[in-house]
Amino acid sequence: MKKDLVAFKGVSEGVYLDVYGSDLDEIKKELASKFSTSAKFFKGAKFLGVRSDELSEDDIVDLKLLLKYKYEFQISNEGIPEYINQYYSSRNEVKPEEPFEGVEEGMTKFVHGTLRSGQEVNYDGNIVVVGDVNPGAFLKAKGNIIVLGSLRGVAHAGIGGNEKSIVAAYSLLPMQLRIADIIVRPPDGDIQYKLPEVAKIVNGEVFIEPYLPNR
Repeated sequence: MKKDLVAFKGVSEGVYLDVYGSDLDEIKKELASKFSTSAKFFKGAKFLGVRSDELSEDDIVDLKLLLKYKYEFQISNEGIPEYINQYYSSRNEVKPEEPFEGVEEGMTKFVHGTLRSGQEVNYDGNIVVVGDVNPGAFLKAKGNIIVLGSLRGVAHAGIGGNEKSIVAAYSLLPMQLRIADIIVRPPDGDIQYKLPEVAKIVNGEVFIEPYLPNR
């Protein structure tokens, strides 16, 4: 009989996640399967930690982020680097006083098709990719960067200090995102949002919010 890779162990103070094995992708798949059938049972539970003899510290942080931001566990920030918390928290910040009002017009380069690892596009204006940007691909623009697909590579908008530039994508999961001189490095993981998102600078920080054109 196949042994479970993940198991929730309840104690009086809350719940531990016990993990067996080191295949992080398979562990995440089993975790998703358990939540698909038991989401209501775990919702609102206080999470005490991940217990594993085989996963690295980075893998454990990855699982904590999934539990905190995807499955809505009550998890402390202990052990999670601050820049990672800032990245994911910024996706949930509501800033109605400064709504996204669209991109500035200007010279625009259109790229059709998927950009693969090692490919790079540089342009003095805006870049629009009609396709995906895979890990290891680079986009560099003095203006805005728009990806009509998944952005998983590196994106640098506003080269030269243009803090009004934005980065937007249907699925915004970059290896590194930079606007003007401000850099955000999100962690690896499969936390995904169901809406297109926009990254922009607000008060000297990069914030990421859903693109809601009719709000």
